[in-house]
Amino acid sequence: MESNYIVVFSTVENYLNGYQIAKVLVTERLAACCTILQNAISIYEWEGKIDERKEFVLMIKTTQNKFEELKHRIKELHTDKVPEILAIPIVQGLEEYLDWVSQITSS
Repeated sequence: MESNYIVVFSTVENYLNGYQIAKVLVTERLAACCTILQNAISIYEWEGKIDERKEFVLMIKTTQNKFEELKHRIKELHTDKVPEILAIPIVQGLEEYLDWVSQITSS
């Protein structure tokens, strides 16, 4: 059975951008909760060279039916030209928590 629940990951270069994105997503009910994790380091290739930077990771709890709108909103608010936006299905979870996610994002 396919789950309607997902966790979306996005990395940002600075806390302020992460906070702004998280606040908008929750306020607009595109996400039930956004957790900001600090002290991540990403190493990647961009425009032909290996680069790295310290980042903040957004862990966004939402539902599959909110993903397209959430993705577009992140792209509008994100400072990166090509932001990381990855959705991972939630296979199992505490029923009460998942019910809460549904309730918050059902508008």
